Amino acid sequence: MTAICTSILDLFKIGPGPSSSHTIGPMKAGRDFLDFVRELPPSKRSTVTSVKVHLYGSLSATGDGHGTDKAVAAGLLGYAPETVPQDFMENLFESPADEQLLPLQDVRVPLRPDDIIFDEVSHSFPYNNTLIIKAHAQDGVVAERTYYSQGGGFISYEGEPEPELGDPAYPYSNMHELKDILREKDMRLHEVILANEAAVHGRSTEQTFAHVDHIMDVMIDAVERGLRTEGVLPGCIGLQRKAPELLRRSGLARHEQDRFLMLLNAYAMGVAEENAAGHKVVTAPTSGSCGVIPSVVYAMLNLLDIGRQSVREGFLAAAAVGFLVKHNASIAGAEVGCQGEIGTASSMAAAMLSYAHGYRFQVTENAAEIALEHHLGLTCDPVGGYVQIPCIERNAMGVVKAYNAYLMATLGNPSAQVIDLDKTIWVMNQTGRDMNAKYKETSLGGLAVRMPRC
Repeated sequence: MTAICTSILDLFKIGPGPSSSHTIGPMKAGRDFLDFVRELPPSKRSTVTSVKVHLYGSLSATGDGHGTDKAVAAGLLGYAPETVPQDFMENLFESPADEQLLPLQDVRVPLRPDDIIFDEVSHSFPYNNTLIIKAHAQDGVVAERTYYSQGGGFISYEGEPEPELGDPAYPYSNMHELKDILREKDMRLHEVILANEAAVHGRSTEQTFAHVDHIMDVMIDAVERGLRTEGVLPGCIGLQRKAPELLRRSGLARHEQDRFLMLLNAYAMGVAEENAAGHKVVTAPTSGSCGVIPSVVYAMLNLLDIGRQSVREGFLAAAAVGFLVKHNASIAGAEVGCQGEIGTASSMAAAMLSYAHGYRFQVTENAAEIALEHHLGLTCDPVGGYVQIPCIERNAMGVVKAYNAYLMATLGNPSAQVIDLDKTIWVMNQTGRDMNAKYKETSLGGLAVRMPRC
């Protein structure tokens, strides 16, 4: 199996909610296609009269509620997830008659809402979240690309050249190989991640930690925005934000343990509610699961008195778990259900807690395994196609499970753990592949059909 070469910056992306696979990925695809058209020979580019986007699979089934049409349009209009203004997304395509011009200097190409087509839900493409973008001329298609949105904002397209990367300093493809490196080289887990980031992507330790600090600062900002923002979330469900009320009521808790859990819930739900509102969050590892790790980061810094450097190193341990799941299974709800999103986030957060508290790799792995194991089989059934019910509360449940997994992993003999992380990732992948398609982000099963509010 090929070695893991994913970067921390690839796993943790900054962008607008509510869905990394439905919002960030399609926006990146739209921006890439704009660049593709710009690079066409002038004689061909000048013939373009329109651009059509065909959405397939889950992008078609829930893309309206997830904002996929607006996201891919924003990309085609030249915006990137990290920098797109929030009000631009909110005001885009408010009317069927709205029209925007693609930023092409030598040709006038309008983009309208009906240029984005919600196509077949069932298809034969290799990835559920598939979109095809075509540039049309009067006499036919002059440019076309098929994109796959693979979860967490990762995209690829057919015929894409391999990126030019260095070789990992310490190559591994699973947890077993990673542990062998840690034992043989007598290294800490975060040291391996830093060394590979430098070898593969050319980033020094100082640069990597600076990126980690920036990512964590965006997470902290999302927590604090969520805790102070009241009101009803967008969409036809009419869901009321709960995080500010949870924060207020935490002060009424009879026991300090209850207050701690209420605060964890409030932090996670605050970020998830910001995501549901389409505001800026960090994929961790996806937008749908964006509240779990920020809740842990915020709690460690503000409630658990853990120093920032320890939190940074714990963040790298969380990244290692995310790399393993993405490499050996999937983090996309459309591929494996919510076990790949909330389950992976909970697993990463449990590893982060353990490592930041000073435990070595065996306890860290055990914590990650326990958290993932107890999310196995979790379906993805968003009501109305919105990332609200059950998604927001699942972030709160995911962080509580992460904390409990951390506690359980510290009890007894770490080497007595029967199930390892590799086995659980394999089972999660197989469970997701066996799962009925209607439970994988289509809103055709589960809660989405038992309480259809839209």
